[in-house]
Amino acid sequence: MINSTQVSYFALSAYFDTGLFKYLYFMVVMSLYLFIVCANVLLIVVICTNRSLHEPMYLFLCSLFANELYVSTGLFPFLLVQILSDIHTVSTSFCFLQIFCLHVYGGVEYLTLAIMSYDRYLAICYPLHYNTCMTSKKIAILIAVTWLCPCFLLVVVLSLITPVKLCGNIIDKVFCATHSVVKLICSNTIGINVFGLIASFGTIFVALNVILYTYLHILRVCFSGSKETRQKAVSTCTPHLASLLNFSVGASFELLQSRFDMNSAPNILRILLSLYFLTCPPLFNPVMYGLKMSKIRALTKSLISNICY
Repeated sequence: MINSTQVSYFALSAYFDTGLFKYLYFMVVMSLYLFIVCANVLLIVVICTNRSLHEPMYLFLCSLFANELYVSTGLFPFLLVQILSDIHTVSTSFCFLQIFCLHVYGGVEYLTLAIMSYDRYLAICYPLHYNTCMTSKKIAILIAVTWLCPCFLLVVVLSLITPVKLCGNIIDKVFCATHSVVKLICSNTIGINVFGLIASFGTIFVALNVILYTYLHILRVCFSGSKETRQKAVSTCTPHLASLLNFSVGASFELLQSRFDMNSAPNILRILLSLYFLTCPPLFNPVMYGLKMSKIRALTKSLISNICY
């Protein structure tokens, strides 16, 4: 038995020898990372520099895009280094930092999607009271809560994990994850697992309840309202629902992998499924919102035109 404070590194056993193909994988991952950074930064700049977009919906989108940048920075540079490396290890301190980064991202993503559905609920169901309900102070509080709650929960989780004794240092993934480290603990992990499940499913339960409640009311208003109301709901809710579905599918894959034995599945499939919820939403969301939302699309085209010409 060794104390986790004495472990200097973790070995990531999911990596395998790809020969010269590693340079191809490096270029693919690098291209994805650059696209994600450019797309999300572009939309953040468009929203921040145009006063016409200083509305609750777009400010929540700005927080969502910032979260995509945050997780991409915590994952992609690490993957690029590991792809070119012959020895796939990560220092203990960086591993815990990555755990914090990746899991906070998941919480922030779900909670941001929940407050975005609440915003659409107010705009569609109570349009006359929207500006009164969605004040600047309330927007700031909602965005702060979506970031601070996951951060607090992860601080508690890591404070439970770091002092315990470990029976090894091999993680069967391409990045660090909480449950992978918990599996290495020698002592009873019921307390840690229970808190982890409460934190994970508590966040999901709260977010999904808000989303289901708001969309049930939005659907009711759409069916009983005018054609204009239905068009407004479709134009603003479609990208949100697509983002929610995309992230939920990816997060479900990761939760299933972390809680159940997936050794019978091919290694490459397990790697792709575990990376899905960390790579597809940051790639998908800016494209979806940039193309589907007319205001953002028009101002983005204008900004690109000004830069190019």
